[in-house]
Amino acid sequence: MNNHLTRVAVIVLAIVFGVGLGLWWPKNSDMQDIPVAGERKILYYKALMDPSFRSDTPGKSPMGMDLVPVYADEANGDDPGVVTIDPNIVNNLGVRSAVVERGVLSRRIETVGYIGYDEDTLHQISTRVEGWVEKLAIKATGDPVKKGQVLFELYSPALVNAGEEYLAALNSQNAALHQASRERLAALGIAANEIKRLEKERTVRRRVRVYAQSDGVVAHLGVREGAFITPASAVMSIADLNSVWVLVEVFERQSSWVQPGQRAEVELDYRPGDPLPATVDYVYPEIDPKTRTLKVRLRLENATGALRPNMFARVMIAGNETLPVLHVPQEALIRGGSVNRVVLDLGDGQFRSQAVEVGMESGERIEIRNGLTVGDRVVTSGQFLIDSESNIESALSRMEPSQ
Repeated sequence: MNNHLTRVAVIVLAIVFGVGLGLWWPKNSDMQDIPVAGERKILYYKALMDPSFRSDTPGKSPMGMDLVPVYADEANGDDPGVVTIDPNIVNNLGVRSAVVERGVLSRRIETVGYIGYDEDTLHQISTRVEGWVEKLAIKATGDPVKKGQVLFELYSPALVNAGEEYLAALNSQNAALHQASRERLAALGIAANEIKRLEKERTVRRRVRVYAQSDGVVAHLGVREGAFITPASAVMSIADLNSVWVLVEVFERQSSWVQPGQRAEVELDYRPGDPLPATVDYVYPEIDPKTRTLKVRLRLENATGALRPNMFARVMIAGNETLPVLHVPQEALIRGGSVNRVVLDLGDGQFRSQAVEVGMESGERIEIRNGLTVGDRVVTSGQFLIDSESNIESALSRMEPSQ
């Protein structure tokens, strides 16, 4: 009887021990690594700004940012360039994207330039004889002048001798000699009114006056009072400011877009938001070998004199439209040494770098000749970070040995 009770007690204890072991074992064994259905398994943690930094536990990166988990379902062996980022992280980074569009682009040229003198109105003041500037009426560059105003008085022995010869010819009553002496004075640069004064007063002045031929301002003053000058000396130059030039530079790749007669707009700092209408006046024939740009000239009327030489100007030249082409915002393009690329937004937090062939630029848009299709979405903000991670992940995948 006692033996029977002992066996029953042993069996009961074995059953209780087995049940207890069964309840304890799944919670304290390696089976806890098996994910529950519907949960995502975390492979490791990585730094968002430094994808090469990885950790088995959550924490901070060397840069002080929170580590981001990488899940098992993000491992994509078929397309190693795809990067998956948690939607919350995407939102925190402010990642924006835009749709690839097809349409016409205007060959719009936006550039800068500066106001310059209208060189068609520039005239150089010089003398045909050597002498000394004894009285200079113009003291500084930029001084205004009026037509007929005395610019300076010149003492020249050659002019004094020519004047005396002319008076002698007048007294000789020799018509041929008179005519020859008069022509010699004109050839030496003596004004007609000064010759008439000689005929009337019959006296030779020691100093000869030089007069302005038109209204304007002194664009260049090359002498000072008392200076000795020769026919090769650039005494001064005078420019009319009723019209001015706007000299702009166009990139070499846009040089074929600009032609004389095209419409343009010029915006100046003193009148922001109020551009002046202009027209392309001339396209220079050669490219600057240093800046690799083409110089283009516009002409503006300046009756009020508000436009002053060397003013900075922002210029827009309107060109013709292209045929319909694919285009994206310029900010989406990542320029590389040999390959240009964009970052495709694949949806659900997945991104991939995509090589593209680019064409013309027009304002804030750029043509895509190859690599994208209409409706694709490209990242326009945060693409450099995503592109860096995509390239690193691709390189690491290629380095892994094949199974």
